[in-house]
Amino acid sequence: MDVSEIRHVGVVGCGLMGSGIAEVSARAGLRVTFAEGSEELVAAGRTRIESSIGRAVERGKLDRPDADAALALIDAATDLHALAAVDLVIEAATEDPEAKRDIFATLGEVTLPEVVLASNTSSIPIADLAAASGRPDKVVGMHFFNPPPMMALLELTPAATTSEETYELVRAFGTDVLGKTCVRSRDEAGFIVNRLLIPYLFDAIRLYETGFASREDIDTAIHLGLGHAMGPLALADLIGLDTTLAIGEVLHDAFDDPRYEPPALLRQMVAEGNLGRKSGAGFYG
Repeated sequence: MDVSEIRHVGVVGCGLMGSGIAEVSARAGLRVTFAEGSEELVAAGRTRIESSIGRAVERGKLDRPDADAALALIDAATDLHALAAVDLVIEAATEDPEAKRDIFATLGEVTLPEVVLASNTSSIPIADLAAASGRPDKVVGMHFFNPPPMMALLELTPAATTSEETYELVRAFGTDVLGKTCVRSRDEAGFIVNRLLIPYLFDAIRLYETGFASREDIDTAIHLGLGHAMGPLALADLIGLDTTLAIGEVLHDAFDDPRYEPPALLRQMVAEGNLGRKSGAGFYG
């Protein structure tokens, strides 16, 4: 398949990341069908997309006619079988290995044999998903960053079984169609960004947990001292504390390294439903 033949993208999951991926694809002029688990989740996904596109219009990043055209390209379903005729699938479901394997097994059955199946996973090895799909040469990692409409990076991860043709297709799609900058990572848990990011976030949480410094001082020190766009505690809130915890658990299981052991405070906050921006409460309100 040539990248010019990708005209219809399927997105599995329309949460924080899936909605952004759907928006980016539609704004690139592609038809998009996203699949969610219920009508309630479909409605929530539509609201996220509409709100994000609305903010882009308000900020002058997108003209109203272009916004309306992008929204008109997006439809939704509650069954993965609705993706039977798409040209590319990007899975953006919960960061749970078993759930993702089940999704890839189903996608391998319902989509056309030549269709590439990509995962937005931020930590789970692609080889596991490739094996579940039944078409291991056509499975690859496409890790977007939050929020996808604004973040320029796309982290690509081929498994050992991924064909070079598949890799080149998604690289061209990311670069030429979506306008992202692509980097290539070896297929190990966490890939490039999260292998480096998670220990940094966990160390910041431990500093705060022990009373070493206030949340504001930790974040200001990193923001101004290192020139980061935001401090680590604000970033954890943006990513989602549940997602941050899940990535840490995957990395700790993979490498048995104490740097990846989630702090007790993070576990407590997630157990209490304080998930960061998505819940309205995290390290910041």
